Amino acid sequence: MYVIYHCVGGTHSSAIAAAIHLKLLPTNKIPTADEITAIPFFDTLTKEDQGKILFRGVDNKGNKIFTLSRQFVPQLVLPAIKDSWELSGGNLDDLLLVNTMPSVNFLMKLGGFSSRRLHLVSFGRPIVTKGTIKTYNNILNIVNKTIDKIKN
Repeated sequence: MYVIYHCVGGTHSSAIAAAIHLKLLPTNKIPTADEITAIPFFDTLTKEDQGKILFRGVDNKGNKIFTLSRQFVPQLVLPAIKDSWELSGGNLDDLLLVNTMPSVNFLMKLGGFSSRRLHLVSFGRPIVTKGTIKTYNNILNIVNKTIDKIKN
């Protein structure tokens, strides 16, 4: 299975979801700010990374995990990914696109915008990290539902 966690920026909620899925972050507790910022692909993407499907690792069942910054046009990007997948001979049953935006809160939006768009990393990263901690269980629920889908 190929799992693509996607959100607007591809570097916060989708990155944390991928990290949880890959067991880089705990499922039995909310991680500390240091544990979150230690994830090598948290709050690091640049404008050049937008629209790229970035490989993040292989889970313990052999599923390949990716993240995607699909900006504000999921209605265009996601069908294009599905069509490209099928055109290349892939079976849609082997592709799972997972939207992590329902977990995003105001602090994540504010901090992410400040860090990534305004390049005020020292200001924005602590804010987006705090927002991530606040919504961690919501992201965890998305990942757990994704893992349950893969099992079926």
